[in-house]
Amino acid sequence: MIAATMPTSRFTRRLALSVFLISPIVIVGLMLAYAVTPPTTLAPLGRDSSKRVPARPPAAVAPQPVQLVRPESLPQVLLSIIGTVQLFNEPVVLRTVASWMGNDFTPMMLAYSSLAGQASPIYLAGSINGWNPGDSNFKLTAQSDMLWRIQLPRPKNGEPIQFKFTRGSWKLEELKDDLTPPGNRTLPMIDVSKLKPGELPLIELSVAKWGDQRGDFVPDAGDPAYAPIKGVGTIKRLQMVGGSGGAEGRVRDCLVWLPPGYDDAKNAEKKYPVLYLFDAQNLFQKHEGTPGEWRVDETATDLIENAGVEPFIVVGVPHGGPARLSEYMPVKAIGDVKPEGEAFLTLLMSQVMPRVERAFRVKAGAESTSIGGSSLGAAMALHAATTRPGVFGAVIVESLPLHNAFERAWDKDWVKGVKAWPARIYMGMGGRELGGADAERENKFLSANLHAFARAIREVAPSTKVKIVEDPAAEHNESAWAGRLPGALKFVFGH
Repeated sequence: MIAATMPTSRFTRRLALSVFLISPIVIVGLMLAYAVTPPTTLAPLGRDSSKRVPARPPAAVAPQPVQLVRPESLPQVLLSIIGTVQLFNEPVVLRTVASWMGNDFTPMMLAYSSLAGQASPIYLAGSINGWNPGDSNFKLTAQSDMLWRIQLPRPKNGEPIQFKFTRGSWKLEELKDDLTPPGNRTLPMIDVSKLKPGELPLIELSVAKWGDQRGDFVPDAGDPAYAPIKGVGTIKRLQMVGGSGGAEGRVRDCLVWLPPGYDDAKNAEKKYPVLYLFDAQNLFQKHEGTPGEWRVDETATDLIENAGVEPFIVVGVPHGGPARLSEYMPVKAIGDVKPEGEAFLTLLMSQVMPRVERAFRVKAGAESTSIGGSSLGAAMALHAATTRPGVFGAVIVESLPLHNAFERAWDKDWVKGVKAWPARIYMGMGGRELGGADAERENKFLSANLHAFARAIREVAPSTKVKIVEDPAAEHNESAWAGRLPGALKFVFGH
C-alpha cells in the first residue's frame, strides 16, 4: 500500500503562512514581558560587565487629595476685602480684614475713605440679619488702630452666608465698577489641604464703588455726612481717623478750602501753596455756643480776588472735642493734663498731609507750606514749625499762651534749643486776652512776654522775619482772630 504524500511546495507555503500569522503575537508578548521586567543597568567600568544590576524603582508619591470645605465650617478664617474708591481725584484704599473665632464672626475693616466715617458707617446686610441695611447690631465700629470691627453670631450648622456691605441704606450699598449692584456675596470654598500647619485661611474680595458715587445719587435730607458747609467757595471733606489724648479712635473730617479758579480747566495743571490751620470746626462757619468764626473762606477769597495775594489752599484740621486740651498740648503746662501734642502732630504728618498732597494740587517744599492756629492751636503750630525743619516755611501764632506754666515752657533756654526756625513767624495778641480782677496787670504781663519772646527769636534766628500785631481791644476769641487774619495771610502769602 502506498501512503499519500503532500507536495513539498504546498507544505512550504503553509509553514510560511503559519509563521507570518504567529509572529505578531510573539512580538507583542515579548514587549509586554519587557515592560513588566525591572530595567537593568550596566555595571560600572572595572567590574564584571556580564553581571547586570537591577535598577531601584522610583518611590511612589501619593497625591494629596483636594479637601474643599465651606469657610463657615472652619474655626477661624481671615477675610480680606480690598478695593479702590475715588476721593477728590485721589485713589484711596479700602481694606477689610475679617475673621471668626470660636462662636463669633469678627470682620475688621480698615478704610481710608471719606465716604465711610462716623456719620456714615459701614454695615453688613445679609441672610444672617434679614437683609437689614441699617441694622445697628451689624454696624462696624471704628477702632483706635484705624480698623473697623463687628462681631456676628456664627452661622448655625455652618450654613453659607449671603451678604452685602452698605452704609446704612440700600441707596448706599456697594456697587460694581460700572456702578450697578453686584449679586449677593458668598464666601468661596477653601482647599484646606494646601494650608500649612497653623496657617489661617485667607479670602480676598473687593469693593469697587458705593451708591453715592452714582451721578444721579440724591442724599437723604438731614444726612449729617452730606450736611452742606455754609461757606464761601469750594470746601471739601477729607477724613482722618485717630488722634491722641483720648481721641485715638475718633473719626473726623478735615475741611479743605480751595481758592477761586481751582477747578477751572485753564488751571488744571496749576499747583498752590497750602496753609494748615488747627481747630477746623471754627474756621469757616459759626457754630452755636461760639462767639464767632475765623471767616477764613471770606477773607481768603477777598485777598485773592482784590488784594493780589497768590491763590492758596487752606486745610482745617479738627480737634478731638473733649480731648482737645491734651491733644493740642505739646508741652507740660497744665496740672495733670498729659501733653499729647507730639503724637497728634505725628498723625498730621503721617496721615493728613500725605493725603492732602495726593488729593489736591499743592506745591511741595517748606516755602509753600505754612501752619497756624490760635491759643493751644498756636502752641501746636509753633511746635510743628520748630520741630520739623524744612517742612513749614511760615507759621501763624494767634494768642499764644505765654502765662503761668506756658511762660516757663517757652523761655530763652527753649528758644536757644531750637535747631531751625521757619522763614516767617506772625504773632497776634489781644489786649484783653485774660479776664478777672487783676486783668489789666495780667494782660500787660502777657504783652511783655510776647515781645520778649520775639526778641529772643530774633537774637538766635536773625534771618527769620518776625511780625507782632497787637489789638488793645481784642479778646481771646474767634472774632478777634478773624479781625487780624487779613494781615496774617498777607504776611504769609503776600510776599
